[in-house]
Amino acid sequence: MKAVILAGGLGTRMGDETAARPKPLVDIGGRPILWHILKIYQAHGIHDFVVCAGYQGERISEFFARSQDEDWRVQVVDTGLSTATGGRLKRVRDLVTDGPFCMTYGDAVSNVDISALVRFHRAQGVLATVTAVQPRMPFGVVTFPADGSTRVGFREKPWMDGLWVNGGFFVIDPAALDSIEHDDQAWEDAPMTRLAESGQLVGYKHTGYWQCMDAPRDRQALEDLWRQGQSPWKVW
Repeated sequence: MKAVILAGGLGTRMGDETAARPKPLVDIGGRPILWHILKIYQAHGIHDFVVCAGYQGERISEFFARSQDEDWRVQVVDTGLSTATGGRLKRVRDLVTDGPFCMTYGDAVSNVDISALVRFHRAQGVLATVTAVQPRMPFGVVTFPADGSTRVGFREKPWMDGLWVNGGFFVIDPAALDSIEHDDQAWEDAPMTRLAESGQLVGYKHTGYWQCMDAPRDRQALEDLWRQGQSPWKVW
């Protein structure tokens, strides 16, 4: 089974971190976050990867050319500088024709059980499965009692109960890529909507650890966990 990693974006919200390198090569514990993602999949027996590159894709190719000590096979494909996520998937369709494949983004780590996710997808008989995660509020939440009292409740950055978001870590049948029309189409837009409307998209609930590296503060939080030996995504 293959895993496709979307790693072509500009990563502008990372500021100086991505001025000279693509976001998937930003380090966590001295290794690019892309390395961490591949290690998660490798722990579940997936060793064959397609990396959809774009912005500074040559740097990603150089990284894997130097990483000869890992038991994996990586094809880095230039899928264009400004191609949307759906377009990137469509451009590598010929490389994922052997049945369902895994797919995720090059900027998030998790302890999601990939093996259970794949089994779940196969049991559903649909074209695509998305891992759903519960986000946390970025602020502390103050709650007021119904009686109008000024004595409030407080929870620091609670989980958003009842709300589930796209956490990446998909399993996709190649036929699902027929829903992508052109390079400028995001996978998360019309293609996923069409699949959902036709009953071909299911969600796998993951209540464990998940973190997207969207900004420098996220990278620092991941770095701190790694240095403390408390990195939940380290399943290898």
